[in-house]
Amino acid sequence: MSVHEDLTSVQRCLDDLARSVGRLEQQLGAGLEMRRVRADADHLRESLALLREAAAEPAAPRRPDLLAIPDTPYDKSLWTDSDDEGLGARDRHAP
Repeated sequence: MSVHEDLTSVQRCLDDLARSVGRLEQQLGAGLEMRRVRADADHLRESLALLREAAAEPAAPRRPDLLAIPDTPYDKSLWTDSDDEGLGARDRHAP
Protein backbone atom coordinates (compact mmCIF):
# COMPACT_ATOMS: atom_id res chain seq x y z
CA MET A 1 0.00 0.00 0.00
CA SER A 2 1.13 3.54 -0.64
CA VAL A 3 1.42 6.13 2.10
CA HIS A 4 -1.65 7.91 0.76
CA GLU A 5 -3.71 4.71 0.91
CA ASP A 6 -2.49 3.99 4.46
CA LEU A 7 -3.38 7.50 5.60
CA THR A 8 -6.83 7.19 4.02
CA SER A 9 -7.35 3.86 5.77
CA VAL A 10 -6.36 5.35 9.12
CA GLN A 11 -8.70 8.30 8.47
CA ARG A 12 -11.61 5.90 7.88
CA CYS A 13 -10.80 4.05 11.10
CA LEU A 14 -10.67 7.33 13.03
CA ASP A 15 -14.03 8.33 11.54
CA ASP A 16 -15.47 5.01 12.73
CA LEU A 17 -13.92 5.61 16.15
CA ALA A 18 -15.47 9.07 16.36
CA ARG A 19 -18.90 7.66 15.51
CA SER A 20 -18.53 4.89 18.10
CA VAL A 21 -17.39 7.35 20.75
CA GLY A 22 -20.40 9.53 19.96
CA ARG A 23 -22.76 6.57 20.42
CA LEU A 24 -21.09 5.63 23.69
CA GLU A 25 -21.34 9.20 24.87
CA GLN A 26 -25.08 9.16 24.22
CA GLN A 27 -25.47 5.91 26.14
CA LEU A 28 -23.12 6.60 29.06
CA GLY A 29 -23.30 10.35 29.37
CA ALA A 30 -20.48 12.86 29.34
CA GLY A 31 -18.60 11.81 32.48
CA LEU A 32 -14.93 12.35 33.11
CA GLU A 33 -13.90 9.05 31.51
CA MET A 34 -15.97 9.76 28.41
CA ARG A 35 -14.49 13.23 28.07
CA ARG A 36 -11.01 11.69 28.20
CA VAL A 37 -11.89 9.20 25.47
CA ARG A 38 -13.37 12.01 23.36
CA ALA A 39 -10.25 14.16 23.88
CA ASP A 40 -7.95 11.25 22.98
CA ALA A 41 -9.92 10.56 19.80
CA ASP A 42 -9.74 14.25 18.88
CA HIS A 43 -5.97 14.27 19.48
CA LEU A 44 -5.60 11.28 17.16
CA ARG A 45 -7.49 13.13 14.44
CA GLU A 46 -5.27 16.21 14.89
CA SER A 47 -2.14 14.07 14.82
CA LEU A 48 -3.26 12.38 11.63
CA ALA A 49 -3.91 15.78 10.04
CA LEU A 50 -0.35 16.84 10.92
CA LEU A 51 0.98 13.58 9.52
CA ARG A 52 -0.92 14.14 6.27
CA GLU A 53 0.64 17.60 5.96
CA ALA A 54 4.12 16.22 6.60
CA ALA A 55 3.61 13.45 4.04
CA ALA A 56 2.41 15.96 1.43
CA GLU A 57 5.58 18.06 1.70
CA PRO A 58 8.48 17.10 -0.53
CA ALA A 59 11.00 14.89 1.19
CA ALA A 60 13.92 16.73 2.72
CA PRO A 61 17.39 15.69 1.66
CA ARG A 62 18.71 12.87 3.79
CA ARG A 63 22.13 14.43 4.29
CA PRO A 64 23.54 17.92 3.83
CA ASP A 65 25.48 18.88 0.74
CA LEU A 66 29.12 17.94 0.90
CA LEU A 67 31.65 20.71 1.21
CA ALA A 68 34.83 20.28 -0.81
CA ILE A 69 37.97 21.04 1.20
CA PRO A 70 40.98 21.81 -0.98
CA ASP A 71 44.24 19.90 -0.54
CA THR A 72 46.32 23.08 -0.76
CA PRO A 73 48.07 24.14 2.46
CA TYR A 74 46.48 26.81 4.62
CA ASP A 75 47.88 30.31 4.66
CA LYS A 76 50.43 30.47 7.53
CA SER A 77 49.28 34.00 8.41
CA LEU A 78 46.06 32.51 9.75
CA TRP A 79 47.97 30.99 12.66
CA THR A 80 50.25 33.86 13.73
CA ASP A 81 48.13 34.81 16.74
CA SER A 82 47.56 31.26 18.00
CA ASP A 83 49.42 29.49 20.78
CA ASP A 84 50.97 26.09 20.48
CA GLU A 85 49.42 25.10 23.78
CA GLY A 86 49.76 21.43 24.44
CA LEU A 87 52.25 20.92 21.62
CA GLY A 88 55.43 21.54 23.60
CA ALA A 89 58.19 24.01 23.00
CA ARG A 90 58.98 25.04 19.42
CA ASP A 91 62.64 24.04 19.55
CA ARG A 92 62.21 20.64 21.20
CA HIS A 93 60.56 17.36 20.21
CA ALA A 94 57.73 15.77 22.13
CA PRO A 95 58.71 12.76 24.27
